[in-house]
Amino acid sequence: MAQFITAKKAAELIEDNWTVGIDAFIGFCLADDILGEIEGRFVETGHPKNLSVLNVAGIGGDGKDRGINHFAHKGLMRRFLCSNLSLANKMYPLIMNDEVPTYMIPQGVLSHMMRAVQSGMPGVITRVGMKTFVDPRVDGGRINRAASELPEEDAYNVELIEVKGEEFLYYPVVPLDACIIKGSFADEDGNISIEKEAIHIEQYEMAAATRNAGGKVFVQVDEKVPEGAIHPQKVAVPANMVDYVIVGKPENTGQHFIDEFKNEETGLYEPLATWCGDERIHLEEMKPMEFGLNKIICRRGLFEIHKGDFINLGIGISMDVSAVLNEEGRIDEISSSVESGIIGGVPAPGIATGAAYNPTAILKQPDIFDFYDGGGIDFAALGAAEIDKHGNVNVSRFAGKVTGPGGFINISQGAKTVCFMGTFTAGLRDSDIRIENGGLNIVKDGKYKKFVDQVDHITFSGENSIDKNRREQASGGFGQRVLFITERAVFELTEKGVMLTEIAPGVDLERDILGQMDFRPLIADDLKLMDERLFRPDKMNIDLK
Repeated sequence: MAQFITAKKAAELIEDNWTVGIDAFIGFCLADDILGEIEGRFVETGHPKNLSVLNVAGIGGDGKDRGINHFAHKGLMRRFLCSNLSLANKMYPLIMNDEVPTYMIPQGVLSHMMRAVQSGMPGVITRVGMKTFVDPRVDGGRINRAASELPEEDAYNVELIEVKGEEFLYYPVVPLDACIIKGSFADEDGNISIEKEAIHIEQYEMAAATRNAGGKVFVQVDEKVPEGAIHPQKVAVPANMVDYVIVGKPENTGQHFIDEFKNEETGLYEPLATWCGDERIHLEEMKPMEFGLNKIICRRGLFEIHKGDFINLGIGISMDVSAVLNEEGRIDEISSSVESGIIGGVPAPGIATGAAYNPTAILKQPDIFDFYDGGGIDFAALGAAEIDKHGNVNVSRFAGKVTGPGGFINISQGAKTVCFMGTFTAGLRDSDIRIENGGLNIVKDGKYKKFVDQVDHITFSGENSIDKNRREQASGGFGQRVLFITERAVFELTEKGVMLTEIAPGVDLERDILGQMDFRPLIADDLKLMDERLFRPDKMNIDLK
């Protein structure tokens, strides 16, 4: 039987030099009582110190004090393995100042690593990450100099291996001394349910990995219930895998730490229960996306979607593709997904990223990444901070921040069609770009170029995409189509390079496009104008292909 203890006692049981896995997805499934008590103990006593910390998804919490921000103290960590640092504002200075040696590994790889640990496998073999910054021929996932200077016993070394004449990446496992996960209910024996959680990540996999590595499993829950009160089919983590259960405080538990969520699109406070499927909202009543440059970009993405497509939408502008689909009455013609494991519905925005309104299914995160990695995504829309002449894309390190890739590498490499979306230039605060007469009038452009000669960080490899095309098409497969969609131009990745295929009505090719790029792209012989409907406030009344 599991022991029921306080969060403070849980923090006291974490020992110096342990390797600790922490499970959460930004603000979801976040065992914040335990993390807060670990911080409090360290500040007061200097222990636990020198922890090696692993988290699969980003657990920045609220961008202030929650989530991994609790661990933003010099000496608390000796090594950090993660995939994403969204809203981990307190961590950025420590990482950039080399005070916490940090590696970033694709989110799907880390979720699968938990399975590898529990099954006794030595590591994960995959093509995910080839020729990106996690490839040992590039940076090997090292984000800062401190990671490169770790002694061999603490270094994390991704390896390039060959299997039957083909190259793969090998990610060695990281056995855990302890893990910290979140559930909804625990019965008196310690059986854990996650039925009220908005997402089901890898609670079971991380617990099983920790138990089989000889470690301790800590679970924070919302409520303790009597023995037998949880239906067997709702037990996500059985009691034999749980060592300690902590009943969280109301302000630090539930499916999210926010009590109510204001949807900026509708201006309404919505029931959180819609995220876990207990309630439903009327999607047709959602306020349409505000007409502007971002909406033009999202609208253009709809031209690449087919009826019946299984799609994934990334964070940022690309997430609003679902809102445009909903406005056009086409949301039911596709199946959307979020890498947290959500199928169907409309992805939730902002701090609620990871959940969805009216989800059709809530899968486990490792399961959805299996499907992604195998080519299950028909269409993906993702962001882009930088794009270069090779078709490489950077979203993981820019503007003095290390946000990391999250699931971006898995998604972008696995999708049949991937559209990188963003405004053509950055720094638009003082710009003057007008939407008029069915086109654009660029009076004053953004301050910064996003189409650069060489990206600072390779999160998506254009070369690897071309390699994939050659490999898959040689065996009769589909390959991959890569587009770069902005409000004024559309580009496509070809074997010869990045090619300009469409421009917005009203723009000047030399001044507004080529003059705002650090490289000259190929230009299609049949260069087209973007559809005029994109630039008018009325619905497009588009039919999916």
